[in-house]
Amino acid sequence: MNLHELELKSWDLRRDVVDIIMAGGGGHIGGDMSVLNTLLVLYKNHLRITPETTADPNRDRFVLSKGHAVEALYAVLADCGFLDLNDIKARFSKFGSPYIGHPNNKLNGIEMNSGSLGHGLPVCVGMALAGKMDKKDYRVYTVMGDGELAEGSVWEGAMAASNYKLDNLCAVVDRNRLQISGCTEDVMKQDSQEQRWAAFGWNVISVDGDSIEAMDAAFTAAKHHKGQPTVIIANTTKGYGSALMENKADWHHHLPNEEEYKQILADFAARKEVVQNG
Repeated sequence: MNLHELELKSWDLRRDVVDIIMAGGGGHIGGDMSVLNTLLVLYKNHLRITPETTADPNRDRFVLSKGHAVEALYAVLADCGFLDLNDIKARFSKFGSPYIGHPNNKLNGIEMNSGSLGHGLPVCVGMALAGKMDKKDYRVYTVMGDGELAEGSVWEGAMAASNYKLDNLCAVVDRNRLQISGCTEDVMKQDSQEQRWAAFGWNVISVDGDSIEAMDAAFTAAKHHKGQPTVIIANTTKGYGSALMENKADWHHHLPNEEEYKQILADFAARKEVVQNG
């Protein structure tokens, strides 16, 4: 899809995410909003997989390591034809439903159950290494939250990826600087992310993660880089799209009331109108 089409679609999908959360009575709305553009660009323009090729051994792989942002993943998967949006809204977080609050690999298009933070990157290292050993040309992607990077398993995976020169691996850090307990720099200091990943032997791309154009260019650059794994530091805004939510830790998993719901949708509509009018 061209970038203008993606920009317009992103605002529609943000509404879908909020509707999923409202229907299920809970979710992680702040992180959904910061990661949605990353997922949209990845699935529409870069990830080589379709609803019909989820069993193809040469498909690209994606793992949402920050699994609590599953509502954004559900919305993107539905838009790409893997899942049915109406079914998600009807059954999200209901007893016995497969649409649970973290990725469930019983659903089409989801590689693995995730949400136990720190697991996504190490698993993806194994997937990427297997691809190299089997002489496959698939790529492996994962998206992590920045709060997740306090997990030691992330850095064990980072060392292994660099050691084996896994240039078929691309990790994204959703760097919104907020986690459930507050600012990441107060909980566990992380700056400079760029210097840390470079010290672990990774190719580092740092971009405005709220920008669809910047994320599209970053994924393209990652595909062309050889000899190292690539990490994209996506500098994002938690709650992106509505001033009611933006940069507020309280919106990590806040459920909007009816008044807040209307305001959020109005903010999305206004942002979409700006894109439409050029």
